[in-house]
Amino acid sequence: MSQSLNSSSGTTPVAPKRLVIASRESRLAMWQAQHLQACLQKLYPGCDVQILGMTTRGDQILDKALSKVGGKGLFVKELETALEDGRADLAVHSLKDVPMVMPDGFDLTCVMAREDARDAFVSNDYASLEDLPKGAIVGTSSLRRESVLRARFPHLVIEPLRGNLDTRMGKLDRGEYQAIILAAAGLKRLGLESRIRAFLPYDPYTPAAGQGALGIETLSAHPHIKDWLAPLNDMPTLLAVSAERMVSRQLGGSCEVPLAAHATWDQNQLQIRSFVASTDGKAICLANGKGVVQSLADAEALGLAVAQDLLAQGAADLIPKITK
Repeated sequence: MSQSLNSSSGTTPVAPKRLVIASRESRLAMWQAQHLQACLQKLYPGCDVQILGMTTRGDQILDKALSKVGGKGLFVKELETALEDGRADLAVHSLKDVPMVMPDGFDLTCVMAREDARDAFVSNDYASLEDLPKGAIVGTSSLRRESVLRARFPHLVIEPLRGNLDTRMGKLDRGEYQAIILAAAGLKRLGLESRIRAFLPYDPYTPAAGQGALGIETLSAHPHIKDWLAPLNDMPTLLAVSAERMVSRQLGGSCEVPLAAHATWDQNQLQIRSFVASTDGKAICLANGKGVVQSLADAEALGLAVAQDLLAQGAADLIPKITK
């Protein structure tokens, strides 16, 4: 399978002279921006690639669960404004933070190769979730993770955990939590893999759609930037996350929905596992799909089939408000 997409115009674009990347200012977000910067500088040695660091509302509101204050879009709106007013040419995001329906005038132009998509168990005192005693406090920012934890470990106390990765680790180290659950990708990217006590298996700890992947957003009105980014598009990752995001899109995927969707490759077949659960973990709809996927249309068709399976099982009853 090809590892990258061709130029959207079918011709080799003239190399850019200057590109500005909009990014959140957390250490992980800046790692992502610097990684993209290095890739672009290698691709276009004569290009001046700069990073515009920004603070988003999602970074500022830390005293409430993300599902209560506006969801994933809080991490991208300010970056999109920088694209609109010309301060930046592209914005880099953790793909799981990107809303499933892009706003008018914006495109998810590029998806880079995926890092480890698993969730990770982090604790200073315990080796696994199974080792935690009754009443131990576990922190997570995700309703998806919360639903699985409540179903499997009803004796544990699940509490919200907000802030960037360093802030969350600091709360653990101060003893506010006995354990926290984080995306493995961020820990690996920041050289913190040694803090991981256990990697959580995809079954039952299925990741969020797009987890571990980096997405690059641009204005629809700038197709030449899409051409410049085309060599960075990783086709296996793009097809996998396209299937995942289709499931989430059909089910109103947001931070208010305990929804998981993760796709993996078995040669040229894509297999996807997805669930929708009640927040307390007492009810769950689970679906799996598999098929030959060679195009975006194939990937989205597979995702749609899995979403329809979930809806046929009654998934809509577990979602208070499905966003169409």
